[in-house]
Amino acid sequence: MAVQLDEAAGRTAPRTRKGGAPPGPDGRRIARGAPHLLLLPALLATAVFLGWPLVRNLVLSFQNLNMKELIQHLTDWRGLGNYQEILGSDQFWRVTARTIVFTAANVVLIMVLGTLLGLLLARLGTKMRLALSAALVLAWAMPSIAATTVFQWLFDSRYGVVNWVLAQLGWRSMAHYDWVGTQFSTFFVITVLIVWQSLPFVALNLYAATTTIPKELYEAARMDGAGTWKVFTSVTFPFLRPFFLATTFLEVIWVFKAFPQIFAINQGGPDRLTETLPIYAFTEGVGNLHFGMGAAISVLTIVVLLALTAYYLRLTLKQEEDAL
Repeated sequence: MAVQLDEAAGRTAPRTRKGGAPPGPDGRRIARGAPHLLLLPALLATAVFLGWPLVRNLVLSFQNLNMKELIQHLTDWRGLGNYQEILGSDQFWRVTARTIVFTAANVVLIMVLGTLLGLLLARLGTKMRLALSAALVLAWAMPSIAATTVFQWLFDSRYGVVNWVLAQLGWRSMAHYDWVGTQFSTFFVITVLIVWQSLPFVALNLYAATTTIPKELYEAARMDGAGTWKVFTSVTFPFLRPFFLATTFLEVIWVFKAFPQIFAINQGGPDRLTETLPIYAFTEGVGNLHFGMGAAISVLTIVVLLALTAYYLRLTLKQEEDAL
């Protein structure tokens, strides 16, 4: 009985500080605020390197800032004039629709091919898996401009390897084909480049995710007579649904804001037919020296990305609710 009383007293006794005194209100407040203090450096860095440029860009979007105002240090406020002009322009809506279609096509290809590569990695032996993983990592590590330069040489109309191979296979008309001469062929080159750069991220992450699936689930599915497709739809995909959702969202953002690949290939040409929203903002802002207009286009681009983010968060919350 005495032992039980001692244990009960030990459970109900307050925590004490050095010297036997319980922690005071100040100590409890410091303990509760410690996590926020640890986050403070990251929040300050984000505010300086991300928040301030966004605020500055938003301010510029309300100004008529051309070369004259820039040289003379003039501030000519337009209010919502830039936004009204952009939203009333057919060019903006054509570029927006083109960007959405371009993003959707690339993301579908990236996710399908990346999933197939990830599943292939899970089935390969150790040596082949190591070799394929090394090749994927090298492709992933290549800088965007360097990769774009390589693809420019590959698809060069006079000295490109692609044209030479096609000509050797019997397509003589492709010997000097100009891959950046039309809208469709230019987008084809850009799509191949972006998909090639994005596949390693999806494939390697998918392979890592498959290693967390219990092997007993696969064994049970095969014992029930499930084939390869049925195993994927009933075991792999449901288990990795959060991974697919998160990865698809990240790829949407990455493709949507792709700039160096598109600009370096043909600068949004021919005749501005391959411009996406980031290229459109740069062309209007820096190329045509309408800096206020370019800032307004970039703000609208951010708004579109925020809408996509909100949709993703809604799907994530719905999935968590269904899981509960």
